[in-house]
Amino acid sequence: MIPHVLNVVLFLPLIGMAAVLLARRSDNAARWTGLITSLLTFVVSLELFFSYDAANPAMQFVEKVSWISALNVSYHVGLDGISMLLVVLTTFLTPIVLISSWNSIAKQVPAYVALMLLLETAMIGVFSSLDTFLFYVFWEMILVPMYFIIGIWGGKERIYATVKFFIYTMVGSLLMLIAIIWLGYYASTLPGGEFTTDIIKLFDIAPTIPLDIQSWMFAAFALSFLIKVPAFPLHTWLPDAHVQAPTGGSVILAGVLLKMGTYGLIRFNLQFFPQASLEFASFLSALGVVGIIYGALVSMVQKDVKKLVAYSSVSHMGFILLGIFGVTVEGLQGGLIQMINHGLSTGALFLLVGMIYDRRHTRMIADFGGLARQIPVFSTFFMIVTLSSIGLPGLNGFVGEFLVLLGSFNSPVLDSPWYVIFAATGVVFAAVYMLWMFQRVVFGVSRSEENKKLTDLTTREIGLLLPVILFIVWIGVYPFTFLQKSEPTIQRVVEKLEQVQRGELLSTTVSDQ
Repeated sequence: MIPHVLNVVLFLPLIGMAAVLLARRSDNAARWTGLITSLLTFVVSLELFFSYDAANPAMQFVEKVSWISALNVSYHVGLDGISMLLVVLTTFLTPIVLISSWNSIAKQVPAYVALMLLLETAMIGVFSSLDTFLFYVFWEMILVPMYFIIGIWGGKERIYATVKFFIYTMVGSLLMLIAIIWLGYYASTLPGGEFTTDIIKLFDIAPTIPLDIQSWMFAAFALSFLIKVPAFPLHTWLPDAHVQAPTGGSVILAGVLLKMGTYGLIRFNLQFFPQASLEFASFLSALGVVGIIYGALVSMVQKDVKKLVAYSSVSHMGFILLGIFGVTVEGLQGGLIQMINHGLSTGALFLLVGMIYDRRHTRMIADFGGLARQIPVFSTFFMIVTLSSIGLPGLNGFVGEFLVLLGSFNSPVLDSPWYVIFAATGVVFAAVYMLWMFQRVVFGVSRSEENKKLTDLTTREIGLLLPVILFIVWIGVYPFTFLQKSEPTIQRVVEKLEQVQRGELLSTTVSDQ
């Protein structure tokens, strides 16, 4: 096993970033340095996956060093079954993004590659932090590279999109910071307590907070995470950011950044505030169902392929929200695997939209038609990813949606079949808008002579899509490979919530104070 493997995965992109900036006078040197660094990071991260002991739900690969002693803050990182899968997803998508940007990003290439590597470190840091202050630092760090990636290499309205993205995220983040400080202060008021930002300690302390205070803390964390998800009605920054972002930015945004919100809901809201989670579960599940239906209906009327895929993310993330607050093992497992699925399927859709945009310089559905005959390889990949996004059995999307619906149906917290009945309509709507879009773009009569001049995918483009297709099929056919890694951790989270629901955990902790 590689010594301090999590530290290596976390900081290797930063070393690569420094190397890219040293090679900034050569675009090709910057591209190759970034790609080699990201590939090496992915290879090292496989050690995390294969060495992870699935039978042990405790944090693994833990590193802890005192950082700001005056505030009792530590550099404290580690992974469990939830965060480990998301770290590997991050390291998997980053080299694919850099390869996809090889020709499409032509200006200030070293800066673009350096920002992507900085973004990779920040995303891994968010998923691996075991200190709330450290988590907040990485959470805010992500704003900087994304701001510049959209603002410099984005579309015509990129400044509007970046400012909107920045303001939305900052508002939620500041509320979360207040809750982090409040949590640390509460820990210091307990007998023999001290101010702490250690997440492992707070797992035991936070659930003892009285419900009226716990509810406010829950709301502060939840608002920050729901903006990032993004849940309806906090989603309005997402379509603008997706449409204006370059292809690589859209892939990272959909593939990883949105998952930070749902990850935060599991890691902090469910585990810090179990009693408040049960109180708000019905409301947030209903919000997820509204997002599923709203995102699907708005997707149906889109004329821009990229905007359609962006609104479909609102719908898909609604399924994850429903799975989380159904508070069952099946629902949470479905929500987690759906995070991975959405990262693969929607990431691949944005890659394909970017490829066709580079050739036609338009994303309007009405400008296409007849692509199956002209570019059959592209059309085949587009078909597989479209069916994956719909949730066709045998592909990854089906597994996540089925588990979410099953878990929600069996949920004693929700205790109503109506959540599942309304959520299931989202599956039907998804088939409508995705297949209708696919039919208009790929089949039918060509709408322009320009379509007849299109060239099919290059070897580079096929090479970056094939690994994504491999995992889309793998998860669809044999999801156990990934579900077994997270199941013990998910079971422990659900058991804690069940204890609170029965009144066991809360009555014990309150009586001890």
